[in-house]
Amino acid sequence: MNPVYGVCHYLIRVIHEVAFRGQIIGLDHIPAHGGFLLAANHASFIDPPLIGSQVERQIAYFARKTLWKRGFASWWLDAVGAIPVDRDGGQDVSAIKRVLKALKEERGLILFPEGTRTANGQFQPAKPGVGFIACKTQVPVVPVRIMGSFEAWGKGGKLNLGTPVSVVFGRALPPSFYDEPKAGKDRAQIASDRIMHEITRLELPAVTVI
Repeated sequence: MNPVYGVCHYLIRVIHEVAFRGQIIGLDHIPAHGGFLLAANHASFIDPPLIGSQVERQIAYFARKTLWKRGFASWWLDAVGAIPVDRDGGQDVSAIKRVLKALKEERGLILFPEGTRTANGQFQPAKPGVGFIACKTQVPVVPVRIMGSFEAWGKGGKLNLGTPVSVVFGRALPPSFYDEPKAGKDRAQIASDRIMHEITRLELPAVTVI
């Protein structure tokens, strides 16, 4: 990790421990080497930092290009390796090039198949974007389910400190699992659907009562 990212990683981990402490399961499924994708459900603004703070490898994040303004914001976004993306335009070629660069540098990239935060706490249908990137890069995809973040700070809701937020990391999915190269124009959507299905299957371990 670069120094700025490392400091932020530590501070967010502390915030999770103090304000949203929950269970963290499956960290051993994170690849030790090489680029990889983290694909998670999305219920809150706090999802990206709380998921990334649990991973002991540097993670890249997408951020709107409009956030790159003069001053501290631009410096910080560049320092932590955020990838600017034009969400209002078409296919962002520069963002894809930055994704390929990040993965070549053996970083991870966190993505959300649903594309936007859920408005009711329920899973949403997957969009083809994550499938497109997964098929394009041919790297392992780690399904991730974050639980409790909607209750902690859901879309349109208030911040509820003290709400437990848990994160479950599933087994890494190889390209042979999610990719269907002969699917033509449906290839990206099929990959996204398969990845999203694995996210929905993740659960916290059952508690044994004696």
